[in-house]
Amino acid sequence: MNGVEVAVVGAGITGLAVAREVRDRGRSVAVLERDGIAAGASGVQPGGVRQQWGTRIACRLARESVAFWREVDERLAARVPLALRSGGYLFAAEGEAALAGLEANVALQNEEGIRSRIVGPAEAADLVPGLVADAIAGGAWLGEDGYFDRPQAVVEAFAQGLDVRRADVGDLRRDGSGWRAGPVTADAVVVAAGVDTPALLATLGIELPIEAESRYLFFSDPIRERLLEPLVVAAERGFAAKQLADGRVLASDLSARGDAEAGRERWRATIRAASESLLPQLEHVSYPLLVHGAYDVTPDHQPILGPVDEGLFVAAGFSGHGFMIAPAVARITADAVEGRHDPALDLLGAGRFAAGRLVSESQLV
Repeated sequence: MNGVEVAVVGAGITGLAVAREVRDRGRSVAVLERDGIAAGASGVQPGGVRQQWGTRIACRLARESVAFWREVDERLAARVPLALRSGGYLFAAEGEAALAGLEANVALQNEEGIRSRIVGPAEAADLVPGLVADAIAGGAWLGEDGYFDRPQAVVEAFAQGLDVRRADVGDLRRDGSGWRAGPVTADAVVVAAGVDTPALLATLGIELPIEAESRYLFFSDPIRERLLEPLVVAAERGFAAKQLADGRVLASDLSARGDAEAGRERWRATIRAASESLLPQLEHVSYPLLVHGAYDVTPDHQPILGPVDEGLFVAAGFSGHGFMIAPAVARITADAVEGRHDPALDLLGAGRFAAGRLVSESQLV
């Protein structure tokens, strides 16, 4: 069968979540993927899920998605348990300006029903045993934030039962009142191809400001001792770290870019210096594995969602938080395919860039 009602290009978490939502609404759908399920950014992301953001739209997408993630084992048929682990996120501020920024974000989050709060140095050290209280001015905390220990299993669970076809969709073109995407004809097409989305849509004269941005994560070998439960982000130092359920510690120099061989030791030094001053229990952790991934980044670090032509939709440009908000994006995109306009599209549509209506996100990792 080469004709379907909806074709989705891209088998990452976003494309699969959209396809599942469309299928569950009774429509025939095919997912077209060049390389394989989670072959791009969805295959290397660490599975974090948070609600602490600096814009209302990001908070709203996160809240809706967290409601799904809390029931994920009931909603998806997975081969392994998927439960969201709520270990908490601490955004640590060393200076007063950074703390003021977190305070403004927490006020906004609270208005959106997110129960984050500002904590002082002593309470932060209680929440994150081993953290050096004297090293920070305070922080923002939400104990509900957490992660999936096996995020790739989550992506695979979304794929269960879907019609996923190996196809290199080099271009899109009109086919009567619908579209042809590679070998498939469809009434509607959703492009969720990450960093490859702009090139695919450029064949139609549609320009999207999405660029690839390299990101790197270091992983330790499994460590039996529990050294760090919450995820800690120290933006001023460009540092983030978390210990996973299997004992591995992941850590990142958030400014790491460019060639891995040239930057590896410099990035390790950043992690080591931050650990010594902030989390000394990590000082002697070694990180033999360096994993490379890529964010599909927009100028305001918000996704591009919604129609770009009649029957043609986009869901891309997630700037590193596509996994976290995939359930909400799937619902909004499926609504758009059915002709229902979610208010989120007024903020996140492709036209915002030309109109100068950027929605800049400040609380980034």
